[in-house]
Amino acid sequence: MTETPDAAPRTRRRDAEQNRAALLAAAGAVLNRDPDASLDEIAAAAGLSRRAVYGHFPTRDALIHTLLDQRVRRVLAAVDRVEHPDPAALLALIGVTLWREVEAVRVAAQFAMRGPYQHELALGLAPLRERLRHVVTVGAATGRIRDDIAPATLARLVEGAALTVLDEAARSPLDATEGERLVALSVLAIAGFGAHDARALTAATPGLEA
Repeated sequence: MTETPDAAPRTRRRDAEQNRAALLAAAGAVLNRDPDASLDEIAAAAGLSRRAVYGHFPTRDALIHTLLDQRVRRVLAAVDRVEHPDPAALLALIGVTLWREVEAVRVAAQFAMRGPYQHELALGLAPLRERLRHVVTVGAATGRIRDDIAPATLARLVEGAALTVLDEAARSPLDATEGERLVALSVLAIAGFGAHDARALTAATPGLEA
């Protein structure tokens, strides 16, 4: 069969896209084991040469920036799909969703959230914080969430609950299910729920039962 004139360029583009995806996947896995891993280690994990890395990312920082952007978009998309009519349950579900997205990449997530890229990450996650503020405001107005803490502050505390559990998970053998439970209960405690009411709400809310 004779190739059409543009078949070779299409093949090269497809190969380039596959190599780029492989590099990002390898970077996520390698950096989760060692946040200081070099480009050589990332390239080796992807089965590519260092030269191939530079064909896509001129520096290690450029690769990490792209990886962070990819992860942030994934987190925002996951949170955007979360809905519930009860603001308190919605807060807990958002917290658990955030935990689920970062739990599998604990070390890399800690590195990004506490390390030199935290400002960039904070900007990327601004839509998440805006949604949390909205949920808190609605919850306070309807009496479902405490109203003695400013919505912006309470939103940051809710986000911090998931990250605190992430810290604990990095230090101890905390499995995913227990992490979800701790995040949900921590978020509800911050929102003003007592232990009994928090347990009752998580047991009655699909997605929080665990």
